Amino acid sequence: MPANIFDPHEALLPQLTDPALLRLFTALFIHVTWLHLLSNLLFLVIFGLPGERALGSLRFLLLFVIGGIMANLIGALSLAGVRLPIIGCSGAVSAVVGTYVALFPRAKLGLVLPLGLYLEFVRVPAFLLIGIWVLLQLLFSYVGPSYGAYVWWAHIGGFLFGLVFALFSRESIARRLRG
Repeated sequence: MPANIFDPHEALLPQLTDPALLRLFTALFIHVTWLHLLSNLLFLVIFGLPGERALGSLRFLLLFVIGGIMANLIGALSLAGVRLPIIGCSGAVSAVVGTYVALFPRAKLGLVLPLGLYLEFVRVPAFLLIGIWVLLQLLFSYVGPSYGAYVWWAHIGGFLFGLVFALFSRESIARRLRG
């Protein structure tokens, strides 16, 4: 709960040494509903498998864990004083999505469009679908609590962390793929 981690009336720096911040890590492994878990797993399969192949297992694990902690930290800071728990790995998965779009800017994703009684399968640039997703996250962060109890800033923070992580990892990825 952000209110148990951060007090908006106290200085931020001393609060960053509190052992309660370990909850930003443990929250990655708790989900509210099966749908919450399955949607995170779906995004992780779509964007995580190519990401792990490019990054390697250890670097991918670091991306997921550190990206998730940073996303939860941003979420907790954006909701300082709120007494609702921040749980789930959506911020970590968002970091994986951010890394995916930075590493594979020309990738295309399959999309099934319902056209009346027919379904049409089309290939769409990944950056377009992910860009729409990011815009939705920004819109929902503005609308805020009136559109459900989600920590939209954790999604945005995780995505931005993933972009930066990929940019800093490009050289080591190139070395890994060469050798």
